[in-house]
Amino acid sequence: MTRELLAFSLTFTIGAIVGHIAIPRGSVMAQSSKPMFMTRLYTGADNQTHSEEVEVKFSGGGESNAVSKMMQVTGAELHRAAPGRVSDWHRGPSHRYVITLSGRGELEVAGGKKIPVEPGHIELIEDTTGKGHITKVIGAEDRVTLHLLIADKAGR
Repeated sequence: MTRELLAFSLTFTIGAIVGHIAIPRGSVMAQSSKPMFMTRLYTGADNQTHSEEVEVKFSGGGESNAVSKMMQVTGAELHRAAPGRVSDWHRGPSHRYVITLSGRGELEVAGGKKIPVEPGHIELIEDTTGKGHITKVIGAEDRVTLHLLIADKAGR
C-alpha cells in the first residue's frame, strides 16, 4: 500500500470515527457552530506537565463542511483501560493525539489540576519530558481511546 493511500485511508477512518462521536445522530448543524477545544499537555520550564485548552480552528467549505488541519500522523492505535486503572506519574511515550471513544477518565497535571475526559475529548500529548501526568479511568466502564501518532519533523 503506498504512503499516499495509507495516509488517505487513515485520514478517512479518523474523520469517520471523530465525526460519529462529535455529531450526534439526528442533529443538524446550526448556522453558527460553537467553538471546539482540545486539551494540550506540555512540559513547562519548571519540568512539570501543564495543560491548556486550545481552540480547534476550522476553515474552508463553509459552516456545513469546515475542515481543521491537524498535524500529520504516522499511525493509529486503539487502547482499552479497565475501570479503576491508574497510570501514576508518566510522560507521554511520543507526541500524539488521544481521543476518548468511550468511558471516562481524569488527567492530573502540575499543581493537582484535574481534567475530566469523556467521549469525544481530544488530548494533544506533548509532555514527553519532565515529571509527566497521571491518568485515571473513572466509572464502571472501560475507557477506550484512539491514539494518533504524530509524525516527527521529518514527516516519519
